[in-house]
Amino acid sequence: MKKKWIAAAAAAILTATVLPGAVFAEEKEELTKVTLNEVAHSIFYAPQYVAYEEGYFAEEGLDLEIVTGFGADKVMTAVISGEAEIGFMGAEASIYAYQEGANDAVVNFAQLTQRAGNFLVAREEMPGFTWEDLKGKKILGGRKGGMPEMVFEYILKENGIDPQKDLEIDQSIDFGSTAAAFSGGLGDFSVEFEPSATALEKEGAGYVVASLGVDSGYVPYTSYSAKTSYMEEHPDVIQKFTNALQKGMEYVQTHTPEEIAEVIEPQFPETDLETITTIVKRYYDQDTWKENLIFEKDSFELLQDILESADELKERTAYEELVTVEYAQKALEK
Repeated sequence: MKKKWIAAAAAAILTATVLPGAVFAEEKEELTKVTLNEVAHSIFYAPQYVAYEEGYFAEEGLDLEIVTGFGADKVMTAVISGEAEIGFMGAEASIYAYQEGANDAVVNFAQLTQRAGNFLVAREEMPGFTWEDLKGKKILGGRKGGMPEMVFEYILKENGIDPQKDLEIDQSIDFGSTAAAFSGGLGDFSVEFEPSATALEKEGAGYVVASLGVDSGYVPYTSYSAKTSYMEEHPDVIQKFTNALQKGMEYVQTHTPEEIAEVIEPQFPETDLETITTIVKRYYDQDTWKENLIFEKDSFELLQDILESADELKERTAYEELVTVEYAQKALEK
């Protein structure tokens, strides 16, 4: 006991003599302010929130502000205008902007999710559900040209269903409002993100019958991007941001859904921990998150296949024009 007391005293003296200088040095080193505009605030993006809550961005010297844009078009506008340094959305937005003649191309430097994050919700339990069951039905879908809707239509076509003739897809409802509309009696099925899918199940208004993430296969659903000019002027910021994200990716690969849910709980104050855990486990079990942030060429080409299938692509764009893997590779090596 005496030895422990002496050690504690010595530590206290050392702290008193050394810490003030260390604290002063830390205060002197200011964090770099960076604004990230995300397409939606969703548990689907758990690795990003793990990185934030675990302090990985601060460790890299960044003071990250996360702003929710509510739609890829709004995120892209924020990035192009300089309102946000980094955008988080579907990579299709960068292709659209590039083909519209953007002078300062918005380039993707890190991929977060490798599966779609939405689910098909029915009004009753359907344990033997097949996509054929949608024929002749009304489905609440997503915005035309957006990844949720394009992946949905891609799955339909892969299952021999014509999105224009075999069923009715209502695309008139704003993102985030479809669950309320479905709960209110509109539509036979609805395509929902979390936490809306689980919320509908909890209130007995709907039941998840299929995962678009599972049935569409591996798809580069969301990625991080920035203007070419910003990346050229601030490569250190992009690298530090990517380093922090990689730590978040590694955390979700090495921890349980329960542990992940506890870390990101502060990001979703309106959702109870049990629900967060349920949603994390649903994404965890379907292999939603990549082990690294490298945006592979095959994934980019698959994305363009989906865009072509939806008649949203004027012409294909070279992978090298809109994707760089430099930062993701360095983060992985580090």
